[in-house]
Amino acid sequence: MQIFKTMTLALSATALLATSGFAGGLDDIDPTVRERLYNPEMLDPAQPIEASIYKDFMAKSPPPWTIGYASSYAGNTWRAGAMDELQNVIIPKWKALGLIDEVIITQSNLKDATQIQQMRQLVDQGVDAIILCCSNPTALNQTVKYAYDQGVPTFSMTGYLTSEYAINSSVNYQLAGFQIGKQMAEDLGGTGNVLVVEGIPGTSGSDSQDRGVKAGLATAEGIKVVGSIAGMWTDQVAQGEVQKWLATHPGKLDGVVVQSAAEMGVLRALAQSGRADVPVSIGGELGALCFWRNNPEYITNAIQTWPPQDDISLMWDIMMRTLQGQGPKVQSVLVDPVTITFADLEKLMDEDCDPNTPNWLAVGKDRWGSAEFLNDFFYNPADPTAYKP
Repeated sequence: MQIFKTMTLALSATALLATSGFAGGLDDIDPTVRERLYNPEMLDPAQPIEASIYKDFMAKSPPPWTIGYASSYAGNTWRAGAMDELQNVIIPKWKALGLIDEVIITQSNLKDATQIQQMRQLVDQGVDAIILCCSNPTALNQTVKYAYDQGVPTFSMTGYLTSEYAINSSVNYQLAGFQIGKQMAEDLGGTGNVLVVEGIPGTSGSDSQDRGVKAGLATAEGIKVVGSIAGMWTDQVAQGEVQKWLATHPGKLDGVVVQSAAEMGVLRALAQSGRADVPVSIGGELGALCFWRNNPEYITNAIQTWPPQDDISLMWDIMMRTLQGQGPKVQSVLVDPVTITFADLEKLMDEDCDPNTPNWLAVGKDRWGSAEFLNDFFYNPADPTAYKP
């Protein structure tokens, strides 16, 4: 396929190392899914894809279980969307099923040392599992092992941990980033100056997606990346950083590729600088989608990389299945990015939509880790809501 011919030399070298086929559990999943989402040429080289150590795991205690959510950050619309789904949908549902007792939530404000301390405290308090989000891929590994030694599995959503004792779930960020970058290159006719706005550098989700974006842009020889700045997945931060960049770079700018949740900030910065016509990649922020709804020719597609409601629901289902002894096959469960066309958007919202809403588009479980899709990632699949110990 053409997309596999356009990756960087480093990624091609990675592919050459994969001469003995896929290891462990990947051999046991649908080969079409394996080819689409785990092909080494379109996968972060550090993404853990070995067989899961939790194949024969069963929770140390029967339900109802206590879950720890060691969140690393609460300062953007994505985190707010995930937290709202957790507190107002997931927790009430699973309490009513009699499968959880409580969820203990901590916040570390992007401080690894604080998150490590909080995780250890959660283990010592007797939680049955820990969920993390978007954390440093290596800094927590010793603590993940500490939790494992106490019979507590760790689940990392929206970005991976490299520890063999973690289970990860997300979109394939490198693939999603590639699609976003390639889409921008095509929309610009293969030529132009592009600013790249990363997420939080050093986190796996941001770095993987950024790698894919730049590879996608590189499919067109006439595209030049004229800058790369960090938007920190936060609209206010991205707005300020883009404004500063624009003030010192008065030259021609043809497009901006930005990681959600920061596209609203980029749109505002461009408008304030008199460059509102510069196209910006749009993800799942409903305010940004509303802008596109009222400007149909602005972009071609919006690619969804991490709808917060769906991401936390996906990880929760994987966690519950694992606690129930369903036996995960691989370290990382990856899903496909979802493309929204303008025809899709017309069905989702009217022209009188709110351009300032902080809410996010939910693509739905059928498109983000359906029951049938997840069944293929477990050796003993079953409906987790019907579990009877």
